Amino acid sequence: MNEIVNLNRARKIRTREEKRAQADANALKHGRTKAERIAEAARSEQARRILDQHHMDEE
Repeated sequence: MNEIVNLNRARKIRTREEKRAQADANALKHGRTKAERIAEAARSEQARRILDQHHMDEE
């Protein structure tokens, strides 16, 4: 005899797997690696510091 399968559970598992596959594809397409995010944050912080250094106070 075959194993009894709960069809609702099988449907939910299949849907969950499809969503996970879609999310992985979107992450590859649109996402950035952690190293890229850290590098961008460092560049942004450096640019902010340079801009602050060139700021002239009004006296």
